[in-house]
Amino acid sequence: MQQKYQGSTKVKRAQLQALRRELELLTMKEGEKVDTFLGITLSMVKKMKSNGENMEQSMVVSKILRSLTPKYNYIVCSIEESNDLSNLTLDELYASLLVHEQRMQEHPVEEQV
Repeated sequence: MQQKYQGSTKVKRAQLQALRRELELLTMKEGEKVDTFLGITLSMVKKMKSNGENMEQSMVVSKILRSLTPKYNYIVCSIEESNDLSNLTLDELYASLLVHEQRMQEHPVEEQV
């Protein structure tokens, strides 16, 4: 029984390590919607929590902000300046990013080279 438990602990540790690496490398792809990216990120965070990882919401918020595409840079700066990231909830971040994404879709601006 004890060996079985140790085996599952090793499996969880290995899965957790793989998920940490995957989350670390995760970035938003060009053209990807905020909904899709946050869904992937939060799914990964949920898997990590189910394997025993203790992830604070502020860590997840920071990871999402770091992983957005460059076209969101001005939004990230705005969010960082106007909010205390340690108290910003995922719902608030999601709402803010979604509003900005909708505005960008309504008024597409050509990027200057």
